[in-house]
Formats: sequence, C-alpha cells, structure tokens
Amino acid sequence: MKKKGSVVQLDRISDFGSEGWGFESLLGHILLLFFLSTNLASQTIEAEIKLPKSVYETSGLEIIDNNLITLNDSGNPSNLYYLNEDGEIVKTRVFNNIKNNDWEDLTADNEFIYIADIGNNFDTRDNLLIIKVPVNFRNNSVELINFYYPEQNDFSFKQLSMYDAEGLISLGNELLVFTKNRANKTTEIYKLPKKPGDYKAELIGEIDVSSIVTAADYNEKMRMLALTSTLDFNEYFIITIENFNPLKLESAKINKFKIPIKKTQVESIKIIDKSSFWISSEAELLGNPMLYKISL
Repeated sequence: MKKKGSVVQLDRISDFGSEGWGFESLLGHILLLFFLSTNLASQTIEAEIKLPKSVYETSGLEIIDNNLITLNDSGNPSNLYYLNEDGEIVKTRVFNNIKNNDWEDLTADNEFIYIADIGNNFDTRDNLLIIKVPVNFRNNSVELINFYYPEQNDFSFKQLSMYDAEGLISLGNELLVFTKNRANKTTEIYKLPKKPGDYKAELIGEIDVSSIVTAADYNEKMRMLALTSTLDFNEYFIITIENFNPLKLESAKINKFKIPIKKTQVESIKIIDKSSFWISSEAELLGNPMLYKISL
C-alpha cells in the first residue's frame, strides 16, 4: 500500500560535525520530498524475550560492549540497566545525583551516553534536558545539556501536545531530538550540541510520518534512521529512512512497516542491520516487559 509523498522543510542547517560526515556548513532553505510506502504483511518476529519486571517501563535501547542498555521512563529510579543476550540484567548503573523526570530514550557515541529527559506529555515542562555520562561504567560523572523549544510560548496543559519527544540520536558532533507531535501527527527534528550548557534547540526539519514517533535510532555506518511510531496506541510501526543525510534528502524514501505484535507500548528501537531491529515493549497489566528481534 502506497501513501502520498510528504513535504519536509529544513531551515538553517549548519555544522553537523565531522565524525564520518565531512559536511560543510550550509545555510538556507531546502524543501525535501519524501515518498512513504507502507508494508503491512512481511515482518517476522525472530526472537521474543521476556525481560525482568524491574524494567517494566523500558524506554530506549543502546548497545555497548555487547550489552543492550535500557532505562525506565517517567519518575522511575535514575538507573541504566545492562542486559545480556538472554534479556537478563547483568549490571545496573545507578545515578543518585540526578532525577528521572521523564527519561524517554538514550543514544551514545564512542565516549558518552546521552540520556533523553525529554518527555513532555502535556507541553507543561520547562526543564527539558539531555544527561551526558561517560561510557565507562566506573565513571558516574554527569554533565547536563539543558534546552528549550523557541517555538513554544504556551506551557498550559494540552491533551494534544506538540512538544513532547521520545526520540534521540547522535549524529557527528550533534544530537537530534525527534518530537512526538500528537496535534499534527508529524515529527519535528531539533538540533543540539553535545557540550553541556543551556541552549535554544534549533528546528532543522519536519517529517510527515502520519503518526506519532515513540523512539529513534541511527546507524552511522549504514546511514540509516529508524523510528517507531503509532497512531492510536493499538498498532505500532517501524519507519526507516536509508541514506539519512540532512543535506541530501531531496528524494529520500520512507518505508513504514507494521510491527506484528499484540497491543502493547513500544518506546525503543535499536538497529541490528539493514533489515533487523531490536525493540522493547513495556509491561502490560500483570505481564512482563518484552524484547523482540524483528526482521523486515
């Protein structure tokens, strides 16, 4: 089933860093045309692993030293959980000096892990931040990247929020935040530096995903972006964009795949290869959180 193309607008793209990209700065106004295709039938669950109930609100996945790392969202302990291939917790990293307001995702580069305290369900938060911690498990030092969305002027309670976010990726010297825009069913892309400080997030693009984004991952070697999304919290999808390059997206193709699992809450994704992904889902009722390996 094919869906119509989506126009994406990028403004003020500049200095995405040099790690594996080699971009020159570009200032300007670019219109990008995406073609969205939806595949509803061919996905396969390759593995289904029951996770411990201590990660019952698993949100975000990263891989470091052959361990999957996850965290719990919104108000849970400020911990990172390291999992082996059987889904067992092999170590827990505890941060007593920081609060889990609403951790929603994590990403990493060679030296640091970036924890996305960016959940903003009703557009009321004025303390959004990325928590930067060393990859080294024995070093629990913390740096904070505080930010705000300059387009947001109203912080009153909204059921159809525009400035919630659950996706974060590392791209060169920058971090990209993907919003969960319930009002417009799009995702805005905001850029932040990796250095600690207080920042105005820079809006660099918008993708019409016709759904709300619940997780993000990026693989630099494959130059692939992967998102998870939902429209009604009953069905979830994997969205992929190959050759994800903010300067060369004029004819990028967006593929959308239905995740073949029962009703649940998917808020994490990790790319394995071009057609395989890890996702995790929160515990439903009295059940366990789950880890799935999915092949497209």
